[in-house]
Amino acid sequence: MTTTLSEQTREKLKSVSTATLCTALFKRGLRNQFIQDVRPLSPKKTNMVGQAFTLRYIPAREDLNTLDVFRNPEHPQRAAVERCPPGAVLLMDSRRDARAASAGSILVSRLQVRGVAGVVTDGGFRDSPEIAGLDIPAYHHRPSAPTNLTLHQAIEIDVPIGCGDVPVFPGDVVVGDNEGVVVIPLHLAEEIADEAVEMTAYEDFVTEEVLAGATIIGLYPATSEAPRAKFAEWRKRNNR
Repeated sequence: MTTTLSEQTREKLKSVSTATLCTALFKRGLRNQFIQDVRPLSPKKTNMVGQAFTLRYIPAREDLNTLDVFRNPEHPQRAAVERCPPGAVLLMDSRRDARAASAGSILVSRLQVRGVAGVVTDGGFRDSPEIAGLDIPAYHHRPSAPTNLTLHQAIEIDVPIGCGDVPVFPGDVVVGDNEGVVVIPLHLAEEIADEAVEMTAYEDFVTEEVLAGATIIGLYPATSEAPRAKFAEWRKRNNR
């Protein structure tokens, strides 16, 4: 079984919406793949796409979570930032608790410079205005100024986590657009991407038809022959 996302599949996933991907996943019985209450800090022109690299936080125990822990170069939060592979997406399990930050702008800047494809937390980021201005896609629940040490103890990296109520396994395929983030099991990524590209073409056709005054009955979904024939003509005309 493949363990690496192909460049062809990556490119296809850059051109489809998380909404379309969620429908394709639903058809396969996967209903809980959209990370809840997580939004982009700023809109981006292209989708975030990459395989998951994870960081797990637990509730902080005060005697073990002082500022001195950052003296350790193997501290899991720092290690995650330095080890997340280029092209991957760093996802942080902060137990949906945004009362303290999961990371700040310096660490996210380091991820950008290292070529990481994006960063996601179900908690919050500090220095969020600065992160919003970076090129790297970043997703969180809400801004949070307190340091992560206040409430979060980084405990391990590259393990299965829950992020916004979604199970995330290392190597899963993560796609983010200007609505949010969806997680795709790697073994399904290629067929999901192919189907989503086809779905997107039809949805674009339907949108044009609806804006021109067409009824959705028989068109969306295509339950009659006339829309299918018209779509075939539209595809040729638009090279889709």
